[in-house]
Amino acid sequence: MFSIQNFSVFVATQNIIKDFSCTFKQGATVVVMGPNGSGKSSLVSALAGHPAYQTTGEIVLNNGALHDLSPDKRAQQGLFLSMQYPQEIPGVPLNVLLKESWRALYPTASFDELNTRIKFACELLKLDPVFLERNVNEGLSGGEKKRSEILQLLVLQPKVALLDEIDSGLDVDSLKLVNNALKIFKVICPDSLLIIITHYQHILDGIHVDQVLVMKDGLLVADGDVSLINTIQQHGYDQF
Repeated sequence: MFSIQNFSVFVATQNIIKDFSCTFKQGATVVVMGPNGSGKSSLVSALAGHPAYQTTGEIVLNNGALHDLSPDKRAQQGLFLSMQYPQEIPGVPLNVLLKESWRALYPTASFDELNTRIKFACELLKLDPVFLERNVNEGLSGGEKKRSEILQLLVLQPKVALLDEIDSGLDVDSLKLVNNALKIFKVICPDSLLIIITHYQHILDGIHVDQVLVMKDGLLVADGDVSLINTIQQHGYDQF
C-alpha cells in the first residue's frame, strides 16, 4: 500500500502542489493526466525527495514513512523515479550505476541474478550490451535515454515506479518496445505499483489501468477509472 496524505509542495514561497491525498492499492497501474503546468512532474519529483522542493504531509509505503527520508533512502525502501528529462551523469557508466544500485537494494543477492536481469532487459529493449559501458545518458538520443530508464526499472524491480512521461521523445518502434517492456514488468512484478504520467493513450496499449487521476493547477481534481481517459480525449481538461 502506498499512501500520500495532505501532501503539499513548495518552491521557495510558491505552492506548487496543494494538499494532495490519495491511497494506491498494491500492484495497481495508475495513470496521472493533466494539462501542462498542472504539477504532475513536481509531484513525482517531490515524492522521490528532489531537494529543490519543500514538502509537508505524509508519504507511507507498506507502513513505513518516507517523507523524512533522503532520496537514496526512499529508493532503498522501493521507490523508483524515471524522470521526464533524464539527466546525464558524466564519468559513471550505466553498468556501474546498476551494480551499485543492486548492491544497495539487494545486499544479499548474487551478481549472477543481476547479470541475468540485465541480459533479459537488454534483449527485451533491443539494446546492445555495449550500451551498458556508456556513461549514464551521456550523448544518448531521447529514445535511448527512455529505454535506459526502463532497463533500470526491469533490473531493479521497485515496489513503486513513478514514470514521468516515459513516452515522450520515443519514435514508433521505441514506443512499442517500452510498451511491451511495461507489460512484461507487470507480469514479473505483479505486486509493484506503477504510476504513469502521460498525455497519450498509446503507451497504455494492452495495459490494464486500475485508476486514473487528473491534476489541474496543483490540485487533484478527479479520481476515477479508465473511462476518464476517453472523457479527456473527447472533451479536454476544461470540464474539470
